[in-house]
Amino acid sequence: MKHFKKALVILLALTFAASAAWAEQLVIKGSTTVLPIAQKVAEAYMKENPEMRISISGGGSGNGIKAIIDGTTDIGDSSRFIKDKEVKLAMERGAYPVPFRVAYDCIVPVVHPSNKVENLTMDALKMIYEGKYKNWNEVGGPDRKIVVISRDTSSGTYEVWEKKVMGKSRVYPGALLQASNGAVAQAVAKNPNTIGYIGLGYMNKDVKPLTVDGIVGSKKTTLNGTFPISRPLYMFTRGWPEGKVVDFLNFVLHPETGQKLVEATGYVPLY
Repeated sequence: MKHFKKALVILLALTFAASAAWAEQLVIKGSTTVLPIAQKVAEAYMKENPEMRISISGGGSGNGIKAIIDGTTDIGDSSRFIKDKEVKLAMERGAYPVPFRVAYDCIVPVVHPSNKVENLTMDALKMIYEGKYKNWNEVGGPDRKIVVISRDTSSGTYEVWEKKVMGKSRVYPGALLQASNGAVAQAVAKNPNTIGYIGLGYMNKDVKPLTVDGIVGSKKTTLNGTFPISRPLYMFTRGWPEGKVVDFLNFVLHPETGQKLVEATGYVPLY
């Protein structure tokens, strides 16, 4: 009996190992903005498809697109569109990146809840991030130094901010750089002098969203284009997707599955 139990344990262990080995794998890398969507949708997808194992990591939009070009991921998440130089590099390496718009988002400037500032114009945001406005009293706030928080240059959120807010100017060198939306939100929540910017899906009670030119960043203003710092979110594939990849993307894009989960994460669904 003792030998039988031992043999049964070994058999069960081997069966589990074999099933794990035979499980289908899907790898997703890239944008920290898209990360909450990917995580929530992947969880629901694996529940419906228990044979599937999905690995998800952040690192920024640039890293997601790079992984598509290098062939080290099945799906590359990005909060910006692919650049011409990235398309050129992909073609040189025999890859053809295909974009799938999976949601909409807007980038909202946030401050500490104790800050009495409610609204900033696009010009004022630019002046703050250029380092020209250095005190909150210059924009109707308290007499305190402005601590500017921005994203690192591999971030799609940073690139959209740079394009839509900064124009041809650069974020000034004194800005504190953070690697993710979550890190920006945490930094702003801890310091009453800070300003940062995050995607809708990272909004929480510990930070205070500002209106921009008097417009609230919301689902409605994102879809109708009135909020000035809005954008689509993407998942890229290396060539036209097939098999498990296209099945997962269909799940993401379906109005009754993935798109409901997009809204549940705080982002704006396509439909």
